[in-house]
Amino acid sequence: MWVDQQYHLSYCTNIHPGNDWTETLAHLKENLPKIKGRLSPEKPFGIGLRLSNKASEELGEESLAEFREWLQKEGLYVFTINGFPYGNFHGEKVKEQVHHPDWTSKERLEYTQRLAVQLAQLLPELEDGGISTSPIGYKHMYPGERRIEALIKGSAQLAILAVFLHELEKDTGKLIHIDIEPEPDGLLENSEEFLEFYEEYLIPAARKEFSNTQNKSSYKAEELLKRYITLCYDVCHFSLAYEQPDEVFSKMEQAGIRIGKIQISAALKAHSSGSDNEEIWKALSKFDEPVYLHQVTESKDGVVITYSDLPDLLKERPGFTELRAHFHVPIFLDTFGVLQSTQEDIIQVLDYIKRKPVSTHLEVETYTWEVLPAHLKEPMADSISRELEWVLQKLDSDE
Repeated sequence: MWVDQQYHLSYCTNIHPGNDWTETLAHLKENLPKIKGRLSPEKPFGIGLRLSNKASEELGEESLAEFREWLQKEGLYVFTINGFPYGNFHGEKVKEQVHHPDWTSKERLEYTQRLAVQLAQLLPELEDGGISTSPIGYKHMYPGERRIEALIKGSAQLAILAVFLHELEKDTGKLIHIDIEPEPDGLLENSEEFLEFYEEYLIPAARKEFSNTQNKSSYKAEELLKRYITLCYDVCHFSLAYEQPDEVFSKMEQAGIRIGKIQISAALKAHSSGSDNEEIWKALSKFDEPVYLHQVTESKDGVVITYSDLPDLLKERPGFTELRAHFHVPIFLDTFGVLQSTQEDIIQVLDYIKRKPVSTHLEVETYTWEVLPAHLKEPMADSISRELEWVLQKLDSDE
């Protein structure tokens, strides 16, 4: 939905199961009219669409035309797509497979190009559209020098994609940008690694690709790259990196890199109670589930230490001052018994964009409702509406 004519605000539909197009559409039809009716009955309501590779392949011209017709009839529109998970995202073990195939592969490039074409056809006139994507790959797949090889290959693929998006904009008049999403144990985990990748790998690759295929100067190639390849600021992920929103936004502004999308999400947080943290370990164990990766981070003397998954931490039970866990918990809650959330980081982001709207794309991304502890579960449409209402209240607040 449009908020104060400044932001598109919605939720990411990766919350709903849907590995193929039939299932995806069924869940959209079941939930979206209810949520729109509650939050935006008179005005158009935006969608953060999630399409698996299979669903995207099945969304051919005829199905796409039918989908567009349904969107128009219901007063809905698509402004962003989550292109990070390639395969199934529900009902089976996902874990590190969420990164595969990664940006070293042809499959990832072809999937993202297809999403871009589909988004260009769904996007309202005079709007830009974004597609969030993997931070190149999963760090533990590329030890040592293999990390550099993966970054070189990933940058080459993204340079090809930038040229593709330039041609797509010339053909359709639609600006589609790809929003790279750093996260713990990704090849890009934080703003420093993102900027290093952009400067040392991506810009040189784009200069070469735009020169060879478009006869563009180095200056023009960099300008176009920054038009099409942006940052996805997932609040949960940057909280896990112990980075403050204003610092990251300032760094990106200085580098001339746009924030394509802000994903509004909260991580779990635990403060040590002293020598005996048994209640904390017990509380954290309730969030130990087998579907998603739940990396845990700790900051020691300014260095972020990462445990690859919550079970690793629970086995080790180290001494700590504060831990943050990659579990997208409901954003309208700041405490979970003896645990807390990083909700204050969301509030900082929302306060910042009220002063300086660094991105017009706001997408709530709490995709873990299905695997939350039972006492936190509510009916799906109610849960989503409550999160969006909380964001609207914070955006309207003068505090």
